[in-house]
Amino acid sequence: MSTSPDHLTRARAADSDRRRNRVLKALDQLTAAGEEISVSSVARAAGVHRSLIHRHGDLHTAVIARAAQPPPDTTAGTEVSRKSLLADVANLTALNGRLSAHITRLERRLSEALGQTAWEASGLGAPADIETLTRRTTELEQQILDLRAELVERGEDLSAARAANRELMAQINSRPTRESGITQS
Repeated sequence: MSTSPDHLTRARAADSDRRRNRVLKALDQLTAAGEEISVSSVARAAGVHRSLIHRHGDLHTAVIARAAQPPPDTTAGTEVSRKSLLADVANLTALNGRLSAHITRLERRLSEALGQTAWEASGLGAPADIETLTRRTTELEQQILDLRAELVERGEDLSAARAANRELMAQINSRPTRESGITQS
């Protein structure tokens, strides 16, 4: 057996061509079948390692370009594309997040409402009509102030009346008695 460098080079080139052809054939078959096209799926279908596709720029470009193309319309609109499925997943994930946040807000509101109800039912909470009670308290405080002012005024009147009474009594007591038969002792 001769193992000349020229013979080995030709054998390697032939093997490389066979693997490249298998990759291109697998790419065509996956496209025709409408299956997912990625570097891994093409390498698996061709029976080669992914690194072969990555090392050969033309193969890698062909796989990426074919993956970006919409699948052929073999069933007149009943087949779903990978991009539409990814868009659906993204939309459903966003919807799930919004619904989860909404549920959290509703749970918080329910918890607050139940807590308030329990607080009021226990008798520890403030009465329900706080505004009316506040208004009534203000009215009563004003009435107290008015009554205190009236009390001070009447106290001043009483003091003035007592002073006048004392003055009159002092005048009566200081007058000489008339000769009416009453003698002072």
